[in-house]
Amino acid sequence: MDMDKHLELIAKAKTASKRPKTVTVKTLSTNGGPRTRVFALDANSASFGDDFLYAFKSNVKLARRKSRERRAATDVAKPIA
Repeated sequence: MDMDKHLELIAKAKTASKRPKTVTVKTLSTNGGPRTRVFALDANSASFGDDFLYAFKSNVKLARRKSRERRAATDVAKPIA
């Protein structure tokens, strides 16, 4: 066996597939507006970086979905009179 072989690891991008246990989701409502989901992070958590990444990716995914829905609602063909 050749002992000089090196193992090369390729880092994969982390996915925001499963909510970490240290991230809580709260629903807030204001007097004049609709309800809003908010991610609450524990600043003293050992996995704060992973938690922050999850919250950020989730917010981006939600914002893109809302933008797509708004754009699709305005792209409706107008009937010819």
